[in-house]
Amino acid sequence: MTGLLERLGVELPVVQAGMGGGIARSELAAAVSEAGGLGTIGIMPAGALGAELRKARQRTSGPIAINLLLNLARAKHWEVARDADAVVTFWGKPRRQSDNVWLHQCGSVEEARAAHAAGADGVIVQGVEAGGHVRGTTPALELLARTREALPDGYPLLLAGGIADAADVRRALDAGAEAAVLGTRFLMSDESGARQAYKQRLMESRETVLTELFGLGWPDATHRVLWNEVTERWLRGDRRGPAWVRLANRATGPVLARLPDSAQGAALRRQRAGVPFLSPQPATDQAPSNLLDAGPLYAGETVARIHDVRPAAELVRELAAGG
Repeated sequence: MTGLLERLGVELPVVQAGMGGGIARSELAAAVSEAGGLGTIGIMPAGALGAELRKARQRTSGPIAINLLLNLARAKHWEVARDADAVVTFWGKPRRQSDNVWLHQCGSVEEARAAHAAGADGVIVQGVEAGGHVRGTTPALELLARTREALPDGYPLLLAGGIADAADVRRALDAGAEAAVLGTRFLMSDESGARQAYKQRLMESRETVLTELFGLGWPDATHRVLWNEVTERWLRGDRRGPAWVRLANRATGPVLARLPDSAQGAALRRQRAGVPFLSPQPATDQAPSNLLDAGPLYAGETVARIHDVRPAAELVRELAAGG
């Protein structure tokens, strides 16, 4: 067990990715932490985030992390984050904003260097194979090797992207990672907040696409998703999405990202595959059902190798057998 994981009280080298928008809530994070891994609650409105952290504390005495997107987090999010055991930041210039254990998820060596210089306690190296929003363009193990060479010996590196089973965890650890970070495998768990129909599509799917289509309120952010009705319709010519849509997202992004929750909810209910102004909100069990065909079905490349939905604690124990 490494010093960073010991400091957090994490027993096993398995970290559940902080999938936002209601995918990774208290039930999933607590199940992972109770089984010996590190569970993470994904970003959501600050009031809901605080409530989920309190629920997680009631479910487990294990450590709980919170994932914050630096481009979307506000002062109230940071107030909530102070009560977590660790904060994982993503998608923005790394800067320490709390006294918690701080990990920054990086998609390049340059970003990892910046996080180290800013005082991050460790970095999560994210490979291009990952699902959801993808920062870099390099395969995970290759980026891990480059980052290890660039940063001081012993500096904690965790690996995300392309990890589905115990053998993948073993490869990550053998390559120098402190722990493996998994999103898609835990997305396909009983406790994840994804709609059941979303989980069913994950089990049936074998192919993903990198795009910028779902960029309303969060433009210029590449993400990996399953094919569905809306991607089939709008990604025929350019997998990034139509140029005019990406331009519109860029122009309206600063305003739309700050819409009140009620206005965002109303817009989600009206979202349709035929109108390509598409929010990054995933198809959770609390979101409108139209998002199954008109929203992003986030998934990593490992979806091709995962064929079941199982309890998170069972997954943690199985994955840790590779460590």
